[in-house]
Amino acid sequence: MPPPTEAHPARWWHRLPDGRLQCDLCPRDCKLHEGQRGLCFVRERRGDAMVLATYGRSSGFAIDPIEKKPLNHFHPGSAVLSFGTAGCNLACKFCQNWDISKSREMDRLQDRASPEAIARAAKDAGATSVAFTYNDPVIFAEYAMDAADACHALGVQTVAVTAGYIHPEPRRDFFAKMDAANVDLKAFTDRFYVEQTASHLAPVLDTLLHIVHHSRCWLEITTLLIPGLNDSTAELEAMTRWIHDELGPDVPLHFTAFHPDYKLDDIPRTPAATLQRARRIALDAGLRHVYTGNVHDTVGGRTYCAGCQALLIERDWHAILHYGLDERGACPHCGTAVAGRFDADFQGRIGRRRVPMRVAV
Repeated sequence: MPPPTEAHPARWWHRLPDGRLQCDLCPRDCKLHEGQRGLCFVRERRGDAMVLATYGRSSGFAIDPIEKKPLNHFHPGSAVLSFGTAGCNLACKFCQNWDISKSREMDRLQDRASPEAIARAAKDAGATSVAFTYNDPVIFAEYAMDAADACHALGVQTVAVTAGYIHPEPRRDFFAKMDAANVDLKAFTDRFYVEQTASHLAPVLDTLLHIVHHSRCWLEITTLLIPGLNDSTAELEAMTRWIHDELGPDVPLHFTAFHPDYKLDDIPRTPAATLQRARRIALDAGLRHVYTGNVHDTVGGRTYCAGCQALLIERDWHAILHYGLDERGACPHCGTAVAGRFDADFQGRIGRRRVPMRVAV
């Protein structure tokens, strides 16, 4: 593996008849002249090739609880090493990590680490997994996939926190390297995607279908509810029915609260009552595991048995207060298996803390 570099050869591009190079990573299909970068800002044409300008560079590393991703059914209570780079291939007006994802300053990326160094750091820290997060790992796919290979070689698992805006070929390659993913389903209308994110809904739905039906990657979904934009009862009913019918009732769904930020600072915070209404709609649609986030809602953080409705995992924010699954990851009362990835011997007690860390090159 080459050492960290600012210009790593990129995959998924081709030359057009007019001499431009088209990036084939995501549905934006950016067409670049010499020296130009795609909308994501990190995939660039240099000479007659495409490069990833942020390979080996990060906006920072930290140890988080896995529930913060959020993933409630993937090794609950475990530690995850989180990192990201800069840039994004969406243009969300409500971005809540805009200082990273919208950054156009490579000087922000002070931390450098090879894929092998990331894997070693996670192993040494006792982390069960490494999460590619903060900005969308789709745009630094080559770096994330190399890091995933290095992690797997040391028995460390991998997590992608993503909007899922990616073309079929790289989608197949990327999610084949991931053990779990939380995909941000931002809304269930194309109008919202066009007006609020400058993208489209269909490729995201295709990503969700691929993960569930054509990969071994564990999937959870997050929807940030924005008052007046994507929180109507009709839209939530349509979305949760689609998830139930196309993905299955066991895919966990997280509804999280919006707070005013970036270009959408004139809309109020999402009331807790809106999240609770959305949760009821999803449960009525037949989804078995529905959670609320960014608000203090103890009921919305609990995992219940789909068979007998016994309380199996109780959470306070990201801290696990009670863990009641048996060694098989099943309900000890009725024997119903809980969908997810669970450890036979529960050890996780990381709680709510976030621990910044350095990773040696």
